[in-house]
Amino acid sequence: MRDTAPIAGIMRVPNVMEVNPSVPANTVAEFIAYAKANPGKINWASSGNGTSVHLSGELFKIMTGVELTHVPYRGSAPALTDMLGGVVQVMFDNMPSSLPYIRADKLRALAVTTAQRSPALPDVPTVSEAVPGYEASAFFGMSAPKGTPADIIDKLNNEINAVLADAGMQAKLADLGGTPIPGSAAEFGQLIAAETEKWADVIKRGGVSLE
Repeated sequence: MRDTAPIAGIMRVPNVMEVNPSVPANTVAEFIAYAKANPGKINWASSGNGTSVHLSGELFKIMTGVELTHVPYRGSAPALTDMLGGVVQVMFDNMPSSLPYIRADKLRALAVTTAQRSPALPDVPTVSEAVPGYEASAFFGMSAPKGTPADIIDKLNNEINAVLADAGMQAKLADLGGTPIPGSAAEFGQLIAAETEKWADVIKRGGVSLE
């Protein structure tokens, strides 16, 4: 992000803590108890080292003290294939890619990672209801090359915010489990800075290697 200029946020989506149906846990608390009774024996999938899917799991490990075996994949698609097959047992996936499998009862959603419940899965609790203070999410936005004139940034920001205010667009984002994050370019830059600081600390505390 050092060589880019923030333009605008688009949407924030929860990650969803989900398990293969074979896992004997229906709640986050039950999963924590199961994991502590089986340290290191539960395979935890991610879409790759350093992704929000990976770091959401790292934060969960730090805050709960569970030992999970991390299995990084090259994207969510192969990770979900192995989740469905029971090769790996738990994942903190971005909601849009997992929603079809959750709705089809092929994966069991234990919790969403945002501070509030998601309208896309209203009956699924948040992780923080069992692990106070836990919060993680993925966000999407747009940026331009560094040095882009301010008037162009402002024009693009205004156009994006106008699209986000459209009811049809809001419905489409909601169907993906997302919520719009309108605001100024400066506010989007502040969001990026805050998230970077938060996850840098998780990487340091967890001794995470991004290689």
